[in-house]
Amino acid sequence: MPTAFNLVDLESEYECDPKRPPYVVFQEQLAEIENDYDFILFDCPPNILRASQCGVFVSNEIYVPSNPDALSLIGFTLLVEKLGKFHQLSASFRKASMGVPAQVQGVIFNSIKSGVDIEVPKMRMQLRMNQFRTAKRVAQTAKIFETQIRDAMIVRRAVTLGLPVLLISQDGPDAPAPGTADNVVGDYRKLATEIVRHGQ
Repeated sequence: MPTAFNLVDLESEYECDPKRPPYVVFQEQLAEIENDYDFILFDCPPNILRASQCGVFVSNEIYVPSNPDALSLIGFTLLVEKLGKFHQLSASFRKASMGVPAQVQGVIFNSIKSGVDIEVPKMRMQLRMNQFRTAKRVAQTAKIFETQIRDAMIVRRAVTLGLPVLLISQDGPDAPAPGTADNVVGDYRKLATEIVRHGQ
């Protein structure tokens, strides 16, 4: 289901019973339809507020998109800390059938500008990932994914139009050469393949 900007109102307008937090209601509703799907993806905002709690509570795996900069490294560190706190907070509401709480499986670098060397930010992120893996705060198989998502005008157009990148016209400077998939859509396809292989 596509998102909408007015979902931000969930944080201030939704009133709930503290004995049945929104993520519990969400899990119960999702349980009714989840067997109809091979995969269900939740594209959550970079926080652990109400909407993200719903996605995190029902997920089996978490993948973190990250820009190659210091701010994203700080954000990743805070995210892992807040995930741990949320898992503790929600532990009493988990059912055995849900399995263990989702852990971060990896980081995906995106918005990579052409010709920019990201080896130093990548090395810093890898160091932080290793620290978290040693402390068992991310999955033991967590990694930085090889596939990187390039910076492209089509992504900004997709956000503006509220459409998936795949549904945006491939004309213009982002268009791949004939017979190739060398564009941001190809990046996403490669990433999907890498994620599926990582989960096997």
